[in-house]
Amino acid sequence: MPRAPKPKKEPPNLLEMVPRRLIVYETDAEGMVTLKAPRFHHPVAARFFRPFLRSPTFDLRLDDFGSFVWLACDGTTDVAAIGERLKERFGEEVEPLWERLGKFLRKLDREDFLQVRPGPE
Repeated sequence: MPRAPKPKKEPPNLLEMVPRRLIVYETDAEGMVTLKAPRFHHPVAARFFRPFLRSPTFDLRLDDFGSFVWLACDGTTDVAAIGERLKERFGEEVEPLWERLGKFLRKLDREDFLQVRPGPE
């Protein structure tokens, strides 16, 4: 007798996810953020190459929008609230808001700069 197909899991809604910062950063006087991104993620590569480098990190400067979003990723605020605050602060300048915000957060998550996980239920 054939088995019934398993119900497919619905992918999580990004707007309900909560981003949390994972790397060190600096903020200048104007509120612009510079991420201190690690040069190597693999511990063996980092251990081997670190003596030849001036710094184990490289600077990644964020623009106005990126800095605003980065500072809002506090581990308690969900993506929907961050998007609403972004729209309040920058207005139409950030459109298409949700596509841009989603791409930005997914990129930072892939690079292990932040973690986007489901919020508390």
